[in-house]
Amino acid sequence: MKSVELRNVTFAYPNGYVANEQLNLQIGRGERVAIVGQNGAGKTTAVKLINGLHKPTQGDVFVDGVNTKDKTVAQISAYVGYVFQNPDDQIFNNSVKSEIEYTLRYLKLPSKDIERRVERAVELTGIGDYLDMNPFDVPYSIRKFVTIAVILAIDTPYLILDEPTAGQDLIGIKKLIELMDLLQEEQKSVITITHDMEFVANNFTRVIAMANKRIIADDTPRNIFWHEAVVAEAKIKKPEIGELAKKVGIGGNIIYRDEMVEKLSYNLKPSVN
Repeated sequence: MKSVELRNVTFAYPNGYVANEQLNLQIGRGERVAIVGQNGAGKTTAVKLINGLHKPTQGDVFVDGVNTKDKTVAQISAYVGYVFQNPDDQIFNNSVKSEIEYTLRYLKLPSKDIERRVERAVELTGIGDYLDMNPFDVPYSIRKFVTIAVILAIDTPYLILDEPTAGQDLIGIKKLIELMDLLQEEQKSVITITHDMEFVANNFTRVIAMANKRIIADDTPRNIFWHEAVVAEAKIKKPEIGELAKKVGIGGNIIYRDEMVEKLSYNLKPSVN
């Protein structure tokens, strides 16, 4: 089975600070996974282990059966694309088009292949009106889609998104969801780090909660958000609907709006004697 796998992985920085301890995780092709937890829980370090930016201090990371210790970051980046939280950390070309093309030209792909890949990435992200502009002159929300387009053009089977909804309006979030749906249909994996619990609840079937440098839970959104000990340890919030349901005493471990409406409608039905 093609997958990303972490086996007993611990990572320490050169100064001795341990950022991850004994991580065991497997994510198959076509999965959509959200990683949640407070700042400092080890989320970003964990995904940088997946894409080869970090190498394990102990344990092993495998991408489609290949140990990342045996490959360079560039070699792993052909399999695992990483979109940074801040697009400004990733952009260094003087036009949007040249930014998307850069890695493809570095890989010495044929011109027609580059053209086809760029065209598709631009269409999927909706940034066609900005191709000739300097990336730093386009709105921040569009700039984030520029960096996504770069990874889409490389066409990696695994895509990591770090806080993708930050700075996005409803239109941008809708486009992001449509894009994730398409990638999943193509059997590509989307791994997302986020503090946006509404986004998690509505768009993911698997959630990994991290705290204190470890994975403390790996389950469905409902089971994660209604596990009070996990919520407390990971220092995450329930989706607003879940919090409201809890406050008004509605049972059923609700996390979706339609569930809330259905439950309230049922409770308000007149009893039949």
